[in-house]
Amino acid sequence: MKRFLRILRIVGVISLVLVVLGYWYLFTDNPFPSVDTQGLVLTTSKNIPKGTALLNLNDSTQKNIIAKDGWFRDPLDRVMILHGINVSGSSKTPFAPSIPSYQKENFYESVYTVSFVGRPFPLAEADQHFARLYKWGYRFVRLLITWEAIEHAGPGKYDEEYLHYIQAIIKKAADHHINVFIDPHQDVWSRFSGGDGAPYWTLEKAGFDPLKFTETGAAVIHNVEGDPFPKMIWPTNYDKLAAATMFTLFFGGNDFAPAAKIDSVSAQDYLQSHYINAILQVALRLKGMPNVIGFDTFNEPSTGYIGIHSLDSLGLLKNGLMPTYFQGMVAGGGNTVEVGRYEFKLSGPTEVEKVSLNPNRLSVWKKSAPDIWQQAGVWGYDAEKKPVLLQPDYFKIRNGKRVNFTETYFKPFAVKFAEAIHSVDSSWLIFTESALHTELPVFDPEVSKHMVNAEHWYDGATLLLKEYSTWFGVDTQKSKPVFGKSTIRKTFHNNMASFKAETQRTLGNQPTLIGEFGIPMDLNEKEAFSSGNYQDQEDCLDRSFRAMESNQLSYTLWNYTADNTHAHGDGWNGEDLSIFSINSDKTKSANYNGARAVAAAIRPYPYKIAGEPIHYFFDKDEGVFYLEFTSSGDAKIPTEVFLPSQHFKKGFDVQHTPGQLKFDNKNSLLLFYPTAAGVQRLLIKRTAD
Repeated sequence: MKRFLRILRIVGVISLVLVVLGYWYLFTDNPFPSVDTQGLVLTTSKNIPKGTALLNLNDSTQKNIIAKDGWFRDPLDRVMILHGINVSGSSKTPFAPSIPSYQKENFYESVYTVSFVGRPFPLAEADQHFARLYKWGYRFVRLLITWEAIEHAGPGKYDEEYLHYIQAIIKKAADHHINVFIDPHQDVWSRFSGGDGAPYWTLEKAGFDPLKFTETGAAVIHNVEGDPFPKMIWPTNYDKLAAATMFTLFFGGNDFAPAAKIDSVSAQDYLQSHYINAILQVALRLKGMPNVIGFDTFNEPSTGYIGIHSLDSLGLLKNGLMPTYFQGMVAGGGNTVEVGRYEFKLSGPTEVEKVSLNPNRLSVWKKSAPDIWQQAGVWGYDAEKKPVLLQPDYFKIRNGKRVNFTETYFKPFAVKFAEAIHSVDSSWLIFTESALHTELPVFDPEVSKHMVNAEHWYDGATLLLKEYSTWFGVDTQKSKPVFGKSTIRKTFHNNMASFKAETQRTLGNQPTLIGEFGIPMDLNEKEAFSSGNYQDQEDCLDRSFRAMESNQLSYTLWNYTADNTHAHGDGWNGEDLSIFSINSDKTKSANYNGARAVAAAIRPYPYKIAGEPIHYFFDKDEGVFYLEFTSSGDAKIPTEVFLPSQHFKKGFDVQHTPGQLKFDNKNSLLLFYPTAAGVQRLLIKRTAD
């Protein structure tokens, strides 16, 4: 008996140790290094004299921001950390008539007559929104436009009113010292294939009857399905017939569908030329505007079917009805197929039932148009009229060689796009992002010297589940779960570091900017909207910001939507990531009315560095900001640090290497003029309450 009790005690001790170790592993972390303050000078904010930042004068002869030696720089050669934001989430949908994705009315009735004038916000409201963004520290904007907004009325019919509106909006941004780059946005090709981007007529020109997309399973469309709409189901459209076909035609139609012609031109050449010419109309209106620093190539492009190993497989993301690629073609061809319906659970995507897709045997192809993939010999019918897959690796092997989408299809498009943009202004930067689940190609140095790696990254687990966990996350680059607070932080840091390494491999010594990252504000079934407690959102968003900061990356947060509401979020496919909402409770300070996740979204950062950054971090809970950088010691050109009153309204102490401090209250900028060249350090701590 004594032996048994002794064993029980040992087991109890071991269990306790395991619990303690497990808790320590999952829930503890020490993300911020200690700072040696020896030799630093202490200055309190009340003893810092007033100063004035060196603002850009919007000189049309030079850009406000250029790329040089791997960094973004201002005209005084100071390194800029571009703390930017996407404007806006609702720019994906028309303004007049207003057709957010949850609305069924007017969706198909107005495909040629919609107007996007008023996206991202009416011109009369631009001053208030840009003033707010500037006050919050967002002085760089990724401005969303869509191909549909420019050319919705038909091929070659450009919306001149919209083009003049965009020009006027950017002039307003310049009035508020906000720089921009243009993002020709798309998701899963078009609003009519479940996303946004391309005009309706592109689908018709390819031979589709978009009215048949839903019943044939070619796309899942919020405007057709209505609410409730399954969260994050829209990306599954990348692997469905409509979007997969259009992207395949756009990038590789000449190889994979050589018989597909539009107005006697190959589908690939027709689509690419119309897309590039549409964006070129915007470029022509923006020529000579110094606050426009460049253009994105194509938001989150897809490979379509190109490179798929087997058409009998499913896409990576499984949610809702999920035909295989082959089943999608068969259903679109006018056949009934049995497919799995999936739900996303903690254990991963799970098939919950079988469903008959396209029971009425409708064809998604117009009567006057051929089924492109049957015409290409990808699939057909056997002697008993049953659908058969004839070439399962059709999109994997071409001309006896394994397909390389990045080099063979994306790269020529990106070069052609860059040439068109540079025909208007050769100094514009080209912000390029690879197709989903691929890397950028290696560009010729003469091309890449004007390029920026603008890849996207999201906290995958939080985005899909709309739940925040401090101890569970996903390594999106390796597609595997990670556990523990410290491990998640390191994983996120490594993800960002890999983007910088990719830039070096493919573009050389060029800047990296994370074009999108962010978190859902409607976490935990929108609990914060009623309670007013955004602690989870702040901690979750802060975790992503810290991954950017530990890599000294520039970025544009997703997003600021001027008409965001708690009921419908950003007005598109159930997403709600905007840091602003018209329904948010008023804060104690009028400066932050409408803000959400304020403590994380509005934060200090090194705005302009007279030198190059070595390391910086921000501890929002303790109100500590640290910056270390090298400097040439030019006493006339200051380093500027954005210090928002949100964190430092009661004052702050600065411990710093020898030099002079000034504070520009109007622009919320701490100015530091070092006494000598070398490594400089600034440790800023908010005054205790």
